[in-house]
Amino acid sequence: MEIPDELLYTRDHEWARRKGVHVVVGITDFAQDQLGDVVFVELPAVGDPVKKGESFGVVESTKAVSELFAPVSGKVVEVNDPLADAPETINEDPYEEGWLIVVEPADPGELDGLMDAKAYKTFVEEQD
Repeated sequence: MEIPDELLYTRDHEWARRKGVHVVVGITDFAQDQLGDVVFVELPAVGDPVKKGESFGVVESTKAVSELFAPVSGKVVEVNDPLADAPETINEDPYEEGWLIVVEPADPGELDGLMDAKAYKTFVEEQD
């Protein structure tokens, strides 16, 4: 299981990457592994608001349908549109090509409440 050190993590298994003033959001390697083969993803539109801890979309796999939860509040400024035609990218490369949305955070300080890689690794091990 891959847990990149430079990312921040939520208890719902989303990751957040600071990119300038924006935050890139995706699901973790652990999450995609638990889901199994991803067959569909529903994401918000550019301009839509997201609220920390609230659902912003859905990922559907051969095993389950799971909601996606925002790690930070703000406005969606970019959506990974190619996932509509190739949702399996989330399984193949969850931290790079399989990103979900980019958010312009209303309060970047909200990221301070997320877990670092070490804390997330401990959290996942406790979940198993």
